[in-house]
Amino acid sequence: MSKPEGSLLEIFKASTKLGFTSFGGPVAHLAYFKEEYIDRKKWLDDKMYADIIALCQFLPGPASSQVGIAIGMLRGGLLGGIVSWIGFTVPSILVLVIFALLYQSYDLGDATFIHSLKVVAAAVVLHALIGLGKKLTPDKPRIAIAMVSALILLLYPSAWMQILIIFACGLFGWKMFSSQAESKIHPFPVTFSKKSGLASLSILVTLLIVLPLIAKNTDNILIQLFDTFFRVGSLVFGGGHVVLPMLEREVVPTGWLTANEFLGGYGMAQAVPGPLFTFSSYLGTMIEGFAGAVVATAGIFLPSFLFLIAALPFLNELRKRPAFQGVLTGVNASVVGILLAAFYDPVITSSILEPADFALAAVLFALLHFFKIPAWATVLVGVAAGSLLNIM
Repeated sequence: MSKPEGSLLEIFKASTKLGFTSFGGPVAHLAYFKEEYIDRKKWLDDKMYADIIALCQFLPGPASSQVGIAIGMLRGGLLGGIVSWIGFTVPSILVLVIFALLYQSYDLGDATFIHSLKVVAAAVVLHALIGLGKKLTPDKPRIAIAMVSALILLLYPSAWMQILIIFACGLFGWKMFSSQAESKIHPFPVTFSKKSGLASLSILVTLLIVLPLIAKNTDNILIQLFDTFFRVGSLVFGGGHVVLPMLEREVVPTGWLTANEFLGGYGMAQAVPGPLFTFSSYLGTMIEGFAGAVVATAGIFLPSFLFLIAALPFLNELRKRPAFQGVLTGVNASVVGILLAAFYDPVITSSILEPADFALAAVLFALLHFFKIPAWATVLVGVAAGSLLNIM
């Protein structure tokens, strides 16, 4: 594993490349991160990466974005986390802001292009699942945890069920795997203290209490926007797709947007790379122009930074304890199951619609898995091949 100290420029370059090429939603993002940060650059080992994913599954907010921010923080401190977020997020923000500004005349464009990206995502997610499965479910008990987790989530899909599965598997891991704890755990290279973590959590709680009071007693639309999006970013579990109904209840009944305007932007958000939470940038622009975009985007992502600053110093200490290692072992196995369920729905259900889609996904998977083609190159090949298949 390479040294934890990393220049902000290298973090920016790596995250920006991912920001332009990470199509396919949060599950695919984790695959792109693993391919770039773990397999190629070796900034973290597989165990560290798995523990970060487990932590971010516990936290409210956009899990894949939080994983990217956490890797940036571990690589380059707090500024590294900010730079990592900028690189991964700004490309989709720009597209969605422009789309909002040109909403009346903007045409979503080639549906084949969008569908091809979904097929690419299927190949990328399967490749990631195999890699994560080998590391996180190497024995029969952990394979069983993953399979049961996937089965339950497929039968009862909801954000709360996902959280329940994670907690249950954590308890099972505590009982089952604590005695198998590793004695040598590489510590996270966290540059901020537990005191900073407690201060961050205090800021988060204070804002959740104070902002609604201020927003209720002011006519300033920007303050009201920040309160709305900060609250959603602090309380939503389950990632980007779960945030849709929460945001709809906040902006449509209030008259800020019509239902058609809301759904039009959501469709565009599905078609761009990067995190789905950048849908907030579109909404903010539609409501209050460029200033609205800045405020809404800052509001929905700020809780992710505050949560991570609060959690990472304590996670670093907890990872050394056998009981907590057991918990993480169970949680990591459940994450494989959760990703397996997500691989079927929404990845497979929205991408593999006919035999040609399956054939293309199989070829792309072979390129990734056997020929070791980089994920960004696989995106280009997938889009080009999808367009050719559509013409034929």
